[in-house]
Amino acid sequence: MTSAKQLRFWLIGLGLFVLALWLLADMLLPFVVGLAIAYLLDPLVDRLERARLPRWLGTTLVLLGFLLVLVLMSLLLVPLVQGQISHLLEVLPTYATLVKERLIPALDRFIHRLPADDVERLRAAAGNYAGEVAGIVGRLVSRILSGGLALFDIVTLMFITPIVAFYLMRDWDVMVGKVDSWLPRQHADTVREQAREVNVTLSGFVRGQAMVCLVLGVFYALALSAAGLDFGLVIGLMAGILSFIPYVGSLFGFVASTGLALLQFDELWRVAVVVGIFLFGQAVEGNVLTPKLVGDKVGLHAVWVMFALLAGGSLFGFVGVLLAVPVAAVIGVLTRFALRQYLSSPYYRGTDAER
Repeated sequence: MTSAKQLRFWLIGLGLFVLALWLLADMLLPFVVGLAIAYLLDPLVDRLERARLPRWLGTTLVLLGFLLVLVLMSLLLVPLVQGQISHLLEVLPTYATLVKERLIPALDRFIHRLPADDVERLRAAAGNYAGEVAGIVGRLVSRILSGGLALFDIVTLMFITPIVAFYLMRDWDVMVGKVDSWLPRQHADTVREQAREVNVTLSGFVRGQAMVCLVLGVFYALALSAAGLDFGLVIGLMAGILSFIPYVGSLFGFVASTGLALLQFDELWRVAVVVGIFLFGQAVEGNVLTPKLVGDKVGLHAVWVMFALLAGGSLFGFVGVLLAVPVAAVIGVLTRFALRQYLSSPYYRGTDAER
């Protein structure tokens, strides 16, 4: 079989896979989450297996431990978050009044200083951009929620995901061996090398970034609560979770907590404390956490991750968000491989390289 026929065969296979993913996106959520859990926990099962524990028993212990941690975290956090949400509903009218008393007069004073023509252009531009941004965000959120977080999906997520994760972890090595036996013999070594690089890239980013999110979430939640900020726990946890998307978590936390501090505190030094918490968190994340836990060799640039998450959510809903980083890792590895092939080929080096 010629190289052109092989390439055509694999491109058709890739196209069919993407088409199936698009058609089945609404039902794939528990399977994708189960696959993600199995991928993350498989190294622990391998360690127990090397300690001469049967594979099925190691899988059971690891999965039960993981579920137990989730249940304990839920029992600990849900009442606290629920209390803060109830408090938010109580004080929301007060904050609305403060915004009306403090923010609107300041905006009026600023607007009155501008020429009338500039004010009209500013209002028109703000209206247009606000409408466009609201429409884009609304469609994206609606797509994500309708594609992955319906009530039926939540129920299937709770009951089917653990079963999928168990069987995938138990049979992980068997599945990997079976897929390896299907590789085209002529290119098997090259495919294995790229697969190993994808695994290193993906595991390094996902596990490292998850630890960064956990550390930042705990730090922001405790620090904001200690600073006396209302809803500091919720804002801090949300900032930590959203930190999986580069810069988004810190930006959300900074804007939300600073705006809330301006409404809640009369002393500027207390607002400065809240601002300082996020500046310190950003400094620690950029100089300590990310270099140590994620590293600079995973090959996933922050802009590429943000693009992948937005594109995945727009195309495939919540399932696309879950698949975005793995697909970005695969594309990144394949792109670097293609670039290396190009740089060593006559197409780059010229006709002299053929002699």
